[in-house]
Formats: sequence, C-alpha cells, structure tokens
Amino acid sequence: MFNLVLFGPPGSGKGTQSDKLVEQYGLIHLSTGNLLRKEIADQTALGLSAKSYIDSGKLVPDQVVIGMVDSFFDQHKGAKGFLFDGFPRTVAQAAALDELLTQKNTAISIVIALEVSEEELVKRLLKRGQTSGRSDDTDESVIRKRFAVYGQETSPVASYYQAAGKFRSIAGEGSVEEIFAGICSQITSAR
Repeated sequence: MFNLVLFGPPGSGKGTQSDKLVEQYGLIHLSTGNLLRKEIADQTALGLSAKSYIDSGKLVPDQVVIGMVDSFFDQHKGAKGFLFDGFPRTVAQAAALDELLTQKNTAISIVIALEVSEEELVKRLLKRGQTSGRSDDTDESVIRKRFAVYGQETSPVASYYQAAGKFRSIAGEGSVEEIFAGICSQITSAR
C-alpha cells in the first residue's frame, strides 16, 4: 500500500494537486477538511463543534480527527493506498496516524510539502473565499491566524517525518502542471 501525505499551509494547493494525484496513482483521497466540511454541512454534532474551532482559526482536536480517519480507512479496505491531504497537522496526530497505520499493516511512504510564500497564500485564500463559501477564507485576520497556528503546531510535523527519512519539500508556486511534475518526481524517487 502506498500512502502519501501532501503537506502545506492553507492555500498551498493541496486540494488541486490531490485531485491530480488520485487520478495518476489510484489513491483514495483522505481530506480531513472535506470530512469536517461534510459534517458541518450536515449540521451534525461533530460538525457544529468543529465549525466553532475552524471559524476562529483553530485546529479541531486530535481525537476527533483520528477517529474520523480510522472510520474512513474501514470504509475503504481494498484501497491501493491513501493520499492524506492536510493531515496530520500536529506531531501528536502524526504519531497517532503511524500507530493506526501499523495496526492496519501499512505505513506512510512519503510526505511532500508544498512551499508557498505567506503573501501568495493570503492572495489565494481571499480569492478562494469569494467563490467557495468557506467563511475561514474571507477574513484576512483569520487567514493570518491560521498561518500562525500552522507555524506553531503543524511545521514541527515536517521535523517528525524528516527524522523518519520520509519528508520532501518542493516549490508550491508556478503552474499546476509544474508543481504536479515536481510531486511525481518525488514519488518516483520514493518508490
């Protein structure tokens, strides 16, 4: 099983590249953001709780996210592999994910980070906020707070995977095709 983590701050292009990677490699796309947004749209108890965290630029608690991931895995037992989009976001989630994958007789194969400047990210998110209906993409102060949270809590995940020899970083600015080619090159070198 080939398991890829696509890593990067909000607006770095993870969603765009994930669609292309799923098609290219036959992976199952696991986006905790999409899972949470579905819960929010369905107005479940989990969704309403998660919305309060997301709207204030905070991360949803780890135990909630890991439970959703475990359930998602169980729904896709015959998968060739998974593409984790925006998850894990903390070292605790990375360690919990490794433990969960070990229980399922698999592991993370490679982590690829999309590197994009903060000013480019703000521009992308404000533009996305005009059409996506995502409340967390319409307010620049909330966007910048998300970057601060990302820097404090998520960037250490890179060190976690670097220590395991699984982390690669590529430029996340340029054309969609150039970025995709860079990701594919890293996947080829990891296989």
